[in-house]
Amino acid sequence: MRDNNSWMHNYRRLVKGRPRCTLMVHPDDAAREGWSDDHWLRVESRAGAVEAPIEITDAVMPGVVSLPHGYGHALDGVRAEIAAQHAGVSCNDVTDALYLDPLSGNAAVNGVPVAVAACQSPESAVQSL
Repeated sequence: MRDNNSWMHNYRRLVKGRPRCTLMVHPDDAAREGWSDDHWLRVESRAGAVEAPIEITDAVMPGVVSLPHGYGHALDGVRAEIAAQHAGVSCNDVTDALYLDPLSGNAAVNGVPVAVAACQSPESAVQSL
């Protein structure tokens, strides 16, 4: 309701509330790996890697992760001050340009194979320096 692509992210009233750039993980997967709500996860593909806070939810299937609301507004050159304060990460950074839909030959932006592992949150990484 507060989001349409990335153009509504620089308006304070539309970015307030809980963080929406989270990595959604099924409860069974989180339990198996020992992850909890305070963990951050690193998602890595052939194309790149990003780090995001976990959101444990049964809205995704076991064995699947979803990063639905990351746009990466913290990148160099972004002039949207409010959006940069709520930047999140971009799922495009792990989307593989060589991963194609076999039937159409189009770029596949869903179902990209990734590896997921726990990592330090930005706050705990700063505190440990």
